[in-house]
Amino acid sequence: MSEPCIICVAITGSLPTKANNPAVPISVSEQIESTQEAFEAGASIVHAHVRNEDQTPSSDPEKFARLKEGLEKHCPGMIIQFSTGGRSGAGQERGGMLPLRPDMASISVGSTNFPTRVYENSPDLIDWLASEMRTHDVKPEIEAFDLSHIFQAAKMHAAGQIADTPYVQFVMGVKNSMPVDRQVFDFYVRTVKRLFGEDAPWCAAGIGAQQLMLNEWAVSSGGHARTGLEDNVRLDRETLAPSNAALVKRVVEICEKHNRPVADYATARSILGLREVE
Repeated sequence: MSEPCIICVAITGSLPTKANNPAVPISVSEQIESTQEAFEAGASIVHAHVRNEDQTPSSDPEKFARLKEGLEKHCPGMIIQFSTGGRSGAGQERGGMLPLRPDMASISVGSTNFPTRVYENSPDLIDWLASEMRTHDVKPEIEAFDLSHIFQAAKMHAAGQIADTPYVQFVMGVKNSMPVDRQVFDFYVRTVKRLFGEDAPWCAAGIGAQQLMLNEWAVSSGGHARTGLEDNVRLDRETLAPSNAALVKRVVEICEKHNRPVADYATARSILGLREVE
């Protein structure tokens, strides 16, 4: 297998704090530094949230603007993907950073259960976020927590709400949502190929201890891989991950094992059909 593998690093998220792992980057400057290390280690996409000074999640467009400016300076060419996730804000507040025109933004096209709450994504909000992404030329990444989300992405694509072939990421291992199950994973892959074409790119993310397993499944199956401290703060049960870069390096090793080159940012942009660097 020789197809390049895109590595996405989810640097911060909304939940992990420095009490969980001191390496979790909270401030904008910490996020830029951590991303630069991960970029140099092999990541070509950064999936980014922003935080307040007290480490609580934020959707402040000004923070996203400073982060984007720093990433463009220190990680030139890297694909910048902002999160519109529901833990960072309510309603249209979740998409307030889209006019900044990041390369990509995550979008969850349906609701699901999380460990202690319902991760609510109403149809009206989904439609609005998709419209904003089209307006500002932001490619959506479909975060699929359930099989129905893949079919919803196909419906939105057919209706013109998603302009290009959807880039679907399977998220497995969230408590009360889709567990890590190989037969389900394989069915997800077949479903994406059936709905969007044999060559449609896809990605997978595993939460917590399941991160390494999903990295292995994704790379060995021809997909792309997400890693990072947002999803998992450990290398193993006894060892905290020293950085986002350390988790990226682990995926690079998996790529080498399966004879897959790691996609640089230019290759990743070509695979995903993204605009050239301005």
